[in-house]
Amino acid sequence: MNSDSRLLISDRAFVGLGSNLGDRAGHLLLAVRGMIDAGLVVSRLSSVYETEPVEVTDQPAFLNMVAELRRPLPAPEQLLARLLRIEHALGRKREARKGARTVDLDLLLYGDETRETEFLRLPHPRLHLRRFVLVPLAELEPQLIHPMWGRTISDLLAESEDDSSVKRWRP
Repeated sequence: MNSDSRLLISDRAFVGLGSNLGDRAGHLLLAVRGMIDAGLVVSRLSSVYETEPVEVTDQPAFLNMVAELRRPLPAPEQLLARLLRIEHALGRKREARKGARTVDLDLLLYGDETRETEFLRLPHPRLHLRRFVLVPLAELEPQLIHPMWGRTISDLLAESEDDSSVKRWRP
């Protein structure tokens, strides 16, 4: 496969991780450990990025990253349930929509599947709009094709109207 081939992701899932309360880096580390402990195969991690909050801006800056998971994967709904259990175990409280949180785990992509149920939407409905997700995802797989938009992640990032700050975190 040459370097400019457009890739599909039939054997992988991608999870967005974020934290903006307490020990942000520690929460990300514990979330990755939680995924491994939950039987998930974490094959790659992006760099960690410090990002400004989007929409609800009166809150601390986030640390964000993306994890690539490889098969064997549980069904998408089961994977999401495991991610929600990890959030709960790490003290996530859902008091305010889009508010500050110890940890946030979002199932971004699951293979090339598309779904819309009460419990799960795939791909994540705002993935293509958010630099804090697109930048680390493009670091891992710039030529990955968004299953609904038919565009590469690097194209979506280049076309994004989101001008929020996303900088590689250097502790």
